[in-house]
Amino acid sequence: MLHSSNPIKTVSVVDPYVVEALMRLAGRYVCFETTRGRIEGTILDVKPDHVLLQLHGNQACVRIAEIVWTMPL
Repeated sequence: MLHSSNPIKTVSVVDPYVVEALMRLAGRYVCFETTRGRIEGTILDVKPDHVLLQLHGNQACVRIAEIVWTMPL
């Protein structure tokens, strides 16, 4: 039985080399291929587990664990 006093914890692995590479692309327009498809936008911020992208007036948070490859455009 699951009790509310025992929250479910999610663990994600941080890849410091990927985070560092994404930080170097901050401010650039990029293309990400993710497990859900392609997404293009300008990198606004990079955190250990996600990237904040500017997409045509909206912002999107993309989990780094979901990124398959990245290419600056």
